[in-house]
Amino acid sequence: MKIAIASEEKYVSGHFGHCEGFTIYEVSDNRISSKEFTPNPGHRPGYLPVFLKERDIDVIISGGMGETAQQLFNENGIEVIVGAQGLCDDMVQKYINGELKSTGSICREHQHEGHCND
Repeated sequence: MKIAIASEEKYVSGHFGHCEGFTIYEVSDNRISSKEFTPNPGHRPGYLPVFLKERDIDVIISGGMGETAQQLFNENGIEVIVGAQGLCDDMVQKYINGELKSTGSICREHQHEGHCND
């Protein structure tokens, strides 16, 4: 399984499309087997879900994400977890342990980026 986290350094980004990049974890036998950082190739409508699908991502974790991106991930068979906050490593471990659930929140106004976790 491959899990991508929209990241700002070691932390979950509050806004998926404008994150610094993606920390990608490979998980096998309920343990992290590898971790790498991939810079965000740029925010263009509909592009990032395809970008991550091409990297065989199974789960995307973010603080906030727009409705269209969430729909595109779902259409591509990628599970979406939004509302996450904290260290990326901690969020992956919580997901592996079944302790991380999506809040289902949707970012609607980009000018209110700091409120995407509400």
